[in-house]
Amino acid sequence: MILEINGVLDAASVARVRGLIDRGAWADGRATAGYQSALAKDNAQLPEDSPEGREAAQIVLDALGRSLLFQTAALPAEIFPPLFNRYAGGQGFGVHVDNAFRQTRDGRRIRTDLSATLFLEPPESYDGGELVIEEGSTSQAVKLAAGDMVLYPATTLHEVRPVTRGVRVACFFWVQSLVPEQHKRSILFDMDLAMQKLRGEIGDGHPSLVALTGAYHNLLRLWAAG
Repeated sequence: MILEINGVLDAASVARVRGLIDRGAWADGRATAGYQSALAKDNAQLPEDSPEGREAAQIVLDALGRSLLFQTAALPAEIFPPLFNRYAGGQGFGVHVDNAFRQTRDGRRIRTDLSATLFLEPPESYDGGELVIEEGSTSQAVKLAAGDMVLYPATTLHEVRPVTRGVRVACFFWVQSLVPEQHKRSILFDMDLAMQKLRGEIGDGHPSLVALTGAYHNLLRLWAAG
């Protein structure tokens, strides 16, 4: 499931994040790539120990905590601390798949069930830079407004097309979900959206909605990792 989530960051938050990361010390993005990804990767990235990057990452994490749609879709157990990248002058990231695990600075290993890209530059300000995600026999090109995010399975092949004009700046991170299997998360996501709609139509206390909520949480207990 490829899910676009609008307005994760409002305009003021985008400006705060950009004010921090734009003055950071950017480095070659291949330094944090695995062997296979490094062969295809050509961009700049804020190092994981960048103080500006860590402060900006906290702004993103706070916003994710407020996003009901993100919480519903991802069912996050852990989020790898958000990172920031920049593409310009023909830079891109060829077709690749993300590593199954990422290790945090404090040594924790996070399974990458979901990948996310949060756009931080208006799409009209640069050419190219689309995130192309392959899903089965089809592919989807994503280029969103600043503050909008796309969430997609980390198992997919994907690429960032070369940026031929302007600069593409984005935040990216991975999610370890409570429910590792994508098809099970999709079922729970559909159920949760239906329950949210029903609450507005029949009210929280309706017996059928109470029963459906119980079924949702029993499935979550059954399918949750660990």
